[in-house]
Amino acid sequence: MLPYKSLIQLKRNSAIALIQICNNFITLITNGTLQPTGILPSSRVLADLISVNRKTVKLAYEELISQGWAESVDRKGIFVFSSLPVLPEIESIPVTGDSEPKESFLWTNHFQNTNRSESYQKLILTIDDGFPDVRLTPVDQLMREYRSISKRFYGKNFLKYGDSKGSEHLRTALAFYLVNTRGLVVSPENILITKGSQMGIYLSAQLLLQSSDNIAVGVSNYASADEIFKYSGANLLRIPIDDRGMDVDHLEQMLEHKKIKAVYIIPHHHFPTTVTMSMERRLKLLKLAREYRFAIIEDDYDFDFHYNNKPYVPLASIDHNHNVIYIGSITKTFAPALRIGFMIGPSAFVEAASSLRQLIDRQGDSLLEEAFASLFENGEMERHFRKSLKIYEKRRNLFCEILQSNFSDVIAFKVPEGGLAVWAVFDDKVNLAQLSENASKQGLHILDGSFYRNDVFSPNALRMGFASLNESEIQQALEVLRRNL
Repeated sequence: MLPYKSLIQLKRNSAIALIQICNNFITLITNGTLQPTGILPSSRVLADLISVNRKTVKLAYEELISQGWAESVDRKGIFVFSSLPVLPEIESIPVTGDSEPKESFLWTNHFQNTNRSESYQKLILTIDDGFPDVRLTPVDQLMREYRSISKRFYGKNFLKYGDSKGSEHLRTALAFYLVNTRGLVVSPENILITKGSQMGIYLSAQLLLQSSDNIAVGVSNYASADEIFKYSGANLLRIPIDDRGMDVDHLEQMLEHKKIKAVYIIPHHHFPTTVTMSMERRLKLLKLAREYRFAIIEDDYDFDFHYNNKPYVPLASIDHNHNVIYIGSITKTFAPALRIGFMIGPSAFVEAASSLRQLIDRQGDSLLEEAFASLFENGEMERHFRKSLKIYEKRRNLFCEILQSNFSDVIAFKVPEGGLAVWAVFDDKVNLAQLSENASKQGLHILDGSFYRNDVFSPNALRMGFASLNESEIQQALEVLRRNL
């Protein structure tokens, strides 16, 4: 008889001994230890061996029989079901830190060299990439609306499957908000609610790009967007970025001898350098798009935060030829973990994107989308943006004042007109990876700069987010940073 006393392991404080016994026997059968027609110990013997009530063992055997793992033979006992296939016994191979088990099936890994995104949910002082301060988020109001909707007689309907384009209520509220803040006249039918701007970029790329197509992107660019375009099989054509944004004259020269399917731009607070694209270049880009029939993917992830003056209107607002796919994020300015974004484009394109979205994610959170719609309608979102803008501007000013006074010997930067981060270029003598490691030992998390580098862009620089830190935390974080330089 097998050594069941050691083979069957139970958690003694658990109230689910019956399930555990069943699962242990199933494991012994599927790993080849127990073969078809093999006899199981009597209920009395097993109960004594593993120190459980005999009735529990009898119920476990009945469950194994009902599931087709075992069978009862009169006056002989309980046996592994004879019709089960004979399985080879599996040898347990210990996995060490130096080796991994051999792959059991063939697959293609396109993501071996992709950096995993950072987790910012640990309670540690952090100079992040440029995120909002979630402590300012009116979560109570959002949850109040969420609960209120769910309790209404019609609220239960939002627990059913809905439109894959997202809540019509939210799309209508967004259309009203966008026309009032950005001059973007759009119908709810032209809006797809996404889980953040990242999904909008992915959907756009999948519909626009095929293998070997060309897409123009900045020399410096949002690394995740680059990865999305590469995954689609497209070639990335790098266009210089200066203090007026993407060099559209350079793009025009490239268009004379290369067919370009799309251009990806971040016209407000370019990632990572925070520069804003001039109106002259925006208009010329629209003119080229009309002439050469390419799409513009306009990623306007943090339009709402502009300090020195009113932000320029998006390209989508002055696009009369419908070349622009406009992507934005609500949660980038509210709370990053609440994944609500939007994509706007021609109705047929949005319908196709909605169909593609269904393949990977049937729809978003209808109740959450309804709650956000209510916040737009009752003015809470606008109040939050106005309040946050004033606070973030003060934090930006303090952050930049300290950088100017205490770090001028090692950091070069320009005060950003908007956004939530400073693009800080460090002296070449500063090893950012070492700086990040040393600062971490003293309780400060800061990136090492690797996320901003690509095949042609390798600055010794960081985006240094100021918005998620209050005044005291800004001073504390920069003091730690200064000690490690």
